[in-house]
Amino acid sequence: MFASIRGRAPLAILAVALMGSALAQDKPAAGPRPEAKPESKPADAAMPERKTAKIGEAAPDFTLKDVDGKEHHLAELTKAGKIVVLEWFNPDCPVSKAYHSGDMTMKKVSGEFAGKDVVWLAVNSGAAGHEGAGLERNQKAVKEYQIAYPLLLDESGAVGRLYGAKTTPHMFVIGKDGKLDYAGAIDDSSGRGPGKTNYVREAVNALLAGKDIAVKESKSFGCSVKYGDTGT
Repeated sequence: MFASIRGRAPLAILAVALMGSALAQDKPAAGPRPEAKPESKPADAAMPERKTAKIGEAAPDFTLKDVDGKEHHLAELTKAGKIVVLEWFNPDCPVSKAYHSGDMTMKKVSGEFAGKDVVWLAVNSGAAGHEGAGLERNQKAVKEYQIAYPLLLDESGAVGRLYGAKTTPHMFVIGKDGKLDYAGAIDDSSGRGPGKTNYVREAVNALLAGKDIAVKESKSFGCSVKYGDTGT
């Protein structure tokens, strides 16, 4: 009897071993784990916000050519102790026209600071093919409106965007220390002719006298700056 059991035992063990092997072969092999995908971010999160000039901070430096081909470098002007007035301009904008004709506000106010370490610059950020843009049109405008200060061309719109220029006119006053001291409208006009208080005159006079500027910011008005397709 024991001999019979001893004879069957090896067979039973072999059968169990064969069954275990078969089960191991049927079990699917563990494949490599899928790589974790990086977390996606919103498209605009990757795009840095465009910085523009702010009151009390250094005015963005620039170099632009005027309609006569002469270069004007902001840093050189402030280094020389100049107060700089920037006027965004479009010769075919009715509002720009009104301030350059009629009572000739721009000519009068800029003329008041002749010989007083004040530099007044007009800037046209209109892209090629847009209203009031182009060298020829602006060369003609200098004579047409009797503009006695440089008219700079910024067809790429790079300088206009740095300052956040939105309208023509849009005014900026930069102190001798290179900081932006005023930004906004030329005056407090209601849109029916020149206003009573000329903000630019007040700002420049305050700087020349070493006093604080009463109104440092105001909302500009006029035609929109004619930037190109990538403009604002």
